Amino acid sequence: MYRQTDTPPPEPRRLEELKRLPRPLYGHRETLPNRAIRRRHRHPWAQLSYAARGVIEVETPTGRFVAPPSRAVWVPAGHPHGVRCSRDTEMRSLYVEPTACAADWPDCRVLEVTPLLRELIRAFGELPVAYDEAGAEGRLVAVLLDRLAAAPGSDLGLPWPTDARLARLCRRLREAPDDARTLGEHARRLGVCERTLSRAFRAQTGLGFRRWRQRCRLLAALPRLEAGERVTDVALACGYESLSAFIAAFRTQFGATPGELLRSPEGASSRATSHPRSRDQ
Repeated sequence: MYRQTDTPPPEPRRLEELKRLPRPLYGHRETLPNRAIRRRHRHPWAQLSYAARGVIEVETPTGRFVAPPSRAVWVPAGHPHGVRCSRDTEMRSLYVEPTACAADWPDCRVLEVTPLLRELIRAFGELPVAYDEAGAEGRLVAVLLDRLAAAPGSDLGLPWPTDARLARLCRRLREAPDDARTLGEHARRLGVCERTLSRAFRAQTGLGFRRWRQRCRLLAALPRLEAGERVTDVALACGYESLSAFIAAFRTQFGATPGELLRSPEGASSRATSHPRSRDQ
């Protein structure tokens, strides 16, 4: 354990230079590269990806997890993942020794960043890499990890199929959220019957086609909304025929309006966590 009288370990210049974390909780300082890495990779510690501004998307083999500023994405140790983010995103990644946090989350998940947790993350950003584990700095980190373990889950994930043909269809729907073709039309294009495709969709994602597509559309709307686009334009671009239909679907899915979810982290309540669930860097 490091105390102020000890010689601190040298600070790494790149994350990949680390063989182990210098402290149970480690975060990039301003001088270190903190960019999104889209290619799949993994590391031996857990990761929390949080954006003070912008929208982060973490991709894994089985899901897509989206976090606006009031949310963050937890990635377990050893879990393959890639990270995408919207333009001008201000992202902070925290890396956690697996034994340091009491949370027992075997899979990626989106977490609600409460006002207290947000301020703890900000305060941690002011600490040196070799913070004093035995002093006030260590106590701040202990509270941060405690609040992280208690953070409510948020249903901002999109289950992803492992079947290659179904994954291609899902990729097209994600890239063109205004695609209005029915399941039957997609089935005919793929050369299978509609019932077969419907069963495959539910087996691979845990959701029916219409519900999966709706969630895909709403998640596609988040980066556009965070970028300041008009809500009406976003609704139309994401396949909704009217603003009222979009707002209603958004509220049903996330328990909040777009403004409540994206623009007011301080006032965000746990409403967006009490709805039906589905299932870096």
